[in-house]
Amino acid sequence: MDIKSKILEVLSRGHLMSLATIDDGGLWVADLVYVFDEGFNIYWMSDPEVRHSKAILKNAQVAGTITISNKSKESNLGIQFSGKAEKIDGPMHDLAIKHLAKRGHPEPKETDDILQGDSWYVLRPIKIDLIDEENYGYNKRSLDL
Repeated sequence: MDIKSKILEVLSRGHLMSLATIDDGGLWVADLVYVFDEGFNIYWMSDPEVRHSKAILKNAQVAGTITISNKSKESNLGIQFSGKAEKIDGPMHDLAIKHLAKRGHPEPKETDDILQGDSWYVLRPIKIDLIDEENYGYNKRSLDL
């Protein structure tokens, strides 16, 4: 089984990621609705004034998880990752369409204020661990990028 395809499956099936950041107050985790590209980059919109957004500006090193499994008898399927995150500029209309559709909102018009005060952020993974209990048991498969 191709690890890249399985990771893309997890990214496709998932809805929320848990993102860990660090700031002067210590570690912080936020759950975020995300979209992704075929290069495994993960994008989300956040208020630039919330703790995780401010933390990324000071320390780009982040880690996170996306878990598909949600039932006690279901095999675990998900990813763990680490990488660098940054704020990116612009409305990113194509990303906004995917992001809003994932949240059940209609497609925005090009002229709409897509961000409504939020900013886009991107996480560029350096390493992704695949947890696929059905195929690999408790042995993770890793992808270094």
